[in-house]
Amino acid sequence: MGVIKGVLREELENSLQMKKDYERELAKLPQGSLVKKTIKGHEYYYLVQRVGGKVEFIYKGKLSGEEVKKYKSAKEFRAKYRKLLSQVKKQITFLRSTLRGKKPI
Repeated sequence: MGVIKGVLREELENSLQMKKDYERELAKLPQGSLVKKTIKGHEYYYLVQRVGGKVEFIYKGKLSGEEVKKYKSAKEFRAKYRKLLSQVKKQITFLRSTLRGKKPI
């Protein structure tokens, strides 16, 4: 039984480190999402983000294709890291409860 608990503790430590890594990577990404609006035939971009409890549209103007790709890529990475973070949080909860003896191994 001691060997199993040792493995579970090690896995818990790894999961906690992964959680920190995912949160750090999420913090590096630009906040908000890019929205394109067409006004009188011209395309303009706005950055949509939450500030406090409100959603704000920040005017970015006409952006190059490179900048649009950067925001799109950031949005995809943010979704990926949020999913991974959710999974690792569930794993941490499971491992902690198992180590306390509340769930069978």
